[in-house]
Amino acid sequence: MSSNLLLGKPVAEKHYSLMKKRILELKNKGIVPKLVVILIGNNPASRIYVNSKAKMFKNLNCLSEIKKLDERVSKKNLLKLIEELNNNKNVHGILLQLPLPKHLDSNDFLSKINPMKDVDGFHPENSGLLFQGNPRFIPCTPLGCVKILEHYKIDIKSKYIVVIGRSNIVGKPITSLLSQPFKFGNATVTLCHSHTTNLSSYTKLADIIISAVGKPSLIKNDMVKNGCIILDVGINRINDSSDKGYHIVGDVDFPSVVEKASYISPVPGGIGPMTISMLVHNTILAAELSTK
Repeated sequence: MSSNLLLGKPVAEKHYSLMKKRILELKNKGIVPKLVVILIGNNPASRIYVNSKAKMFKNLNCLSEIKKLDERVSKKNLLKLIEELNNNKNVHGILLQLPLPKHLDSNDFLSKINPMKDVDGFHPENSGLLFQGNPRFIPCTPLGCVKILEHYKIDIKSKYIVVIGRSNIVGKPITSLLSQPFKFGNATVTLCHSHTTNLSSYTKLADIIISAVGKPSLIKNDMVKNGCIILDVGINRINDSSDKGYHIVGDVDFPSVVEKASYISPVPGGIGPMTISMLVHNTILAAELSTK
């Protein structure tokens, strides 16, 4: 069996085309969607990711701003900045780039972002709305996974899905999304994690595997059944002797699994482009909600 690749770029481009009409409608009302990203410290991966976001907003004639703070910033000063952005009517989306330095607890700040500007979908109010089945802002990576499955016409109704990783960013929200009675939902979902005993006993039964733990080569050939579908959300930097000094891999041992799966998302090039496109979608949605 030769896998079909679940490529994120063509799906993202399709959604950007749809967003342009919404952006134009907002501009006719005198509104330009604006995202502000708070970036603390000098994490190289975070810098690259934030710059990619800013570039896409510029390409779509939307606004984005990066607030760079010193790694030693105090809790008081960070809360002050969040309050200023909450009160700025020209700012529609606020994103606190994670991870934060060790002296800052993300829970102390994510809950202080105005839930109507919480384009990451991490505020307790937005998390609650999602789990109640009435979502406002859906976290970007889980929403991107759903859009990829929809685009490639992969039906998940009554399918058995194994999600690996229980973070608030991916694992928990996507488990809720896929299991609820939404138009694109109604799957049976098992959430596995670092304390799951005999992980392969679950993955071998799965019609669809979604891995988001950040552990290279976690999913190997003997852990999946023939014809399974795999979404690899993991991003792992592996040092090497190349000019760049590293290469990126996912959680799946791609060479050994690619001939066994019916569909698989590569890393890079799979879920990554979708995460950014869904961030743009959520920012536009926040701007639209601000007019009501």
